[in-house]
Amino acid sequence: MRCRLQTLFQRKFKISLLFLLLLALLVHLVLDFAFPTAQSPCSCDVKAPKAVGVPSGSPMLAGLTKLSLRILQDFSGSNGSLEKSSQPQKAGLHIRAGEPGVQQQHEEGNEGWTKGSKLAALFEHPLYKIPIPEVTEKDKLFIVNPMEKFSLRSNESDEWVSSSKAETLLPTGKTAYDTYPTWLKFHIGINRYELYPRQDPLLPTLLRDLATQRIISSVQKSGGTQLKLIMTFPNYGQALFKPMKQTRDQETPIDFFYFSDFERHNAEIAAFHLDRILDFRRIPPVSGRLVNITKEIRDITTDKKLAKTFFISPAGNICFYGECSYYCSTEHALCGKPDQLEGSMAALLPDKTLAKRRSWRSPWRRSYHKSKKAEWELNPNYCAQVRETPPYDRGHRLLDLIDMAVLDFLMGNMDRHHYETFEKFGNDTFLLHLDNGRGFGTHSRDEPSILAPLQQCCSIKKSTYLRLQLLATQPYRLSDLLREALAADPLAPVLAEPHLRALDRRLGKVLALVGYCLARAARQEEVLVDDVGSWV
Repeated sequence: MRCRLQTLFQRKFKISLLFLLLLALLVHLVLDFAFPTAQSPCSCDVKAPKAVGVPSGSPMLAGLTKLSLRILQDFSGSNGSLEKSSQPQKAGLHIRAGEPGVQQQHEEGNEGWTKGSKLAALFEHPLYKIPIPEVTEKDKLFIVNPMEKFSLRSNESDEWVSSSKAETLLPTGKTAYDTYPTWLKFHIGINRYELYPRQDPLLPTLLRDLATQRIISSVQKSGGTQLKLIMTFPNYGQALFKPMKQTRDQETPIDFFYFSDFERHNAEIAAFHLDRILDFRRIPPVSGRLVNITKEIRDITTDKKLAKTFFISPAGNICFYGECSYYCSTEHALCGKPDQLEGSMAALLPDKTLAKRRSWRSPWRRSYHKSKKAEWELNPNYCAQVRETPPYDRGHRLLDLIDMAVLDFLMGNMDRHHYETFEKFGNDTFLLHLDNGRGFGTHSRDEPSILAPLQQCCSIKKSTYLRLQLLATQPYRLSDLLREALAADPLAPVLAEPHLRALDRRLGKVLALVGYCLARAARQEEVLVDDVGSWV
């Protein structure tokens, strides 16, 4: 009897205890729903300066003022915890479908940025939101004919035809512009201030077209020192093809002169993405592509001089060499595996008969001689002479040239003898950064003379300097950003890792040089030319 009472008591005790636990849990749930916990608004901001601050002992500290450091920290605070968390910040990232340079979100089946993308965070940063001046009709390269329309020849064809007949019917809500091929939209979008906009929805499609559009014609490009081909697509678009000449891990021999170096296809691809990361946007879009030498060059070319240079190598591979000043011989032939050849496909700019371009000799052009030196290499006060010479005596032309020197130094390009501008815009426009194939040839050594314009003039745009500072911080490390951008290219990996690591080393040297100029200057404004106004 006693045992039964004891057992009954234990059961009642356990049931009572369980009931009390359930009651406590219910009370907690009610309180959570009724009174949600307020999040501290400062938790991220406290850590932000540490996350994006300049490492101690960094060369960029030389001559750095409190003002510029505060600006950098203020701009970077919202993304200061990016390296610790893969989730976007509270402000959110305006992600656009199909953006290039990011691995795909396979689980969602779309082409948007992946969560935690450093590129996505970079392009949402305030330094990449500074607006350009308002674009008026006179600032546009082309005035569009609203009656001109394009359409496919037939439903089964990928060939396009144009029609200016007013009776051509368009789908409801569509305009003539909507019928244009992507390459034509790219041309129409060019204006006085930029080759293409930061948030350009056309860019993913244009890069995809360069990599996948059917090739209907391949001919040699006239001029130049090495072989290049003009390739034409069914929609009248054209691309400049530079074939692969070196493997990823090859470096330019130290005894080579800069003017006899190879032009590398992967350098063209990487230069486009680097130029975009720096927010210059002065290089036409470039994509890698694997080309079939037989079907996409030999069998369709109408170029008789090119056609007669094809042969089959002893290994059974299809080869050709074309006609050019350098490396166009049987000994330097371009061979497929057995007929597949890598190359870069760069979107061509509008024909010069439609949009004239002016070629300018760079004041810091090298001598292109084995023993002679250029004037700027002998005269330490050379910049004072340049500043008095049109068009460098006014406007931002000299600062644009220094931007180009920074780009060239980062990728090790010594072959910048000329640059171009669109003639329509006069001297008040951006420089075109064309022909970058001799970049990324070396990673184990740097060429400080490329920075001569910055070193001798000790001036740089404030916006450029602030972005370079940003790209030297952990959340926005330059090598990480370019690696991510290149990962989406059809020929990935585009650059060997040592080239990516060299970017961070060279960026530190650029910032150290600006720091040296700041330390010598009486006023910060003498070095950092304000081009951002109230935006910083």
